[in-house]
Amino acid sequence: MLAAIAKSVASIGAPATLALAGLLIGLLFGFMAAKSRFCLRSAVIEFVTGQFGEKLAIWLLMFGVAITGVQFMIAHGQLDVSSVPMLAAKGSLSGALIGGLLFGCGMILARGCASRLLILSATGNLRALIAGLIFVVVAQASFHGLLEPARLYLSDLWTVEGGQASDLVMRLGGKESDKFKVALIWLAAAFIFSLRGKLSLWGWIGGIGAGIAVLLAYWMTYQIGLAGALSGTAEGISFSGPSAEVLMRVLTRPETPIGFDTLLIPGVFLGAVLAALIAREWRLTVFDARSGMLRYMLGAALMGFGAMLAGGCAVGAGISGGALLAVTAWLTLIGLWLGGGFTHYVVDMPRLFVPKDVKSGRLGSGRALG
Repeated sequence: MLAAIAKSVASIGAPATLALAGLLIGLLFGFMAAKSRFCLRSAVIEFVTGQFGEKLAIWLLMFGVAITGVQFMIAHGQLDVSSVPMLAAKGSLSGALIGGLLFGCGMILARGCASRLLILSATGNLRALIAGLIFVVVAQASFHGLLEPARLYLSDLWTVEGGQASDLVMRLGGKESDKFKVALIWLAAAFIFSLRGKLSLWGWIGGIGAGIAVLLAYWMTYQIGLAGALSGTAEGISFSGPSAEVLMRVLTRPETPIGFDTLLIPGVFLGAVLAALIAREWRLTVFDARSGMLRYMLGAALMGFGAMLAGGCAVGAGISGGALLAVTAWLTLIGLWLGGGFTHYVVDMPRLFVPKDVKSGRLGSGRALG
């Protein structure tokens, strides 16, 4: 693969090769995530309700494969992530935690995180498509727009310097060699939960495949950077920043230089479309009385602001950043699970205890429950 990367860089240049890599990795991630029905929201719900089922197992499998693969490549000198902003630059602990909490609340309300909304929209789900567009607009407004002052204020409340201070294992007094051990623990937990949850074949294939896509993103962008004399900076899969870039490229800046993020989102979308067509699952889904449009809109807005505040979405900060063992990424993960679990408990769980005659509408509640 290194020879193919070098040949591509020599023929079409490093930026175009990065864009092509984004497309291919996006196709892989989108297809695998769609086939496995990867969904952090569902994993959080299973966890807080004590079910520990397939969705939780798939998330753990994806995360376990990603963190083990990334740390293995680092340990064997095939990947250098020291210049990745999440580790090298000054970070925001307050932004990570608050942003994670807001994102977790939002994904429950919108019935899916940013990546899940993109994948669902590729299957004809117009609810997810509209929520995804709101997510992107709010994310852009939070990055360079009306909500930027609020994001900067919250980000500055509690910060951490780059380098060892941003490294979770080093911050806890561990050694470089301990990182791969931590990764193996997560991988072992993923296999245990997958076996106990009786994961389907596509659950195994999709969870592992999506985790490999996260690894390939870092490895390929790093190697393309080396081949193209771009300092070898690695880039991970994320959905907040790249989605905002796609929006602005379409609306105002089509001349923006291309890179890995340029075709990542289209690649994920096409991969999910392919999976839906193969499985004959493509169908239009619209808002109705049960789905609740305002709920989706509020959830998408919370995710858009939360993602930019935390420095990434459930995949970007949670899995891609978590695989680097970055302090801010793990704080974001904590916020995601706490915010998601709390919101599900407050908003959705009470309905589990509503009497059957109320659920059926025989008591004349005046509105549909859903």
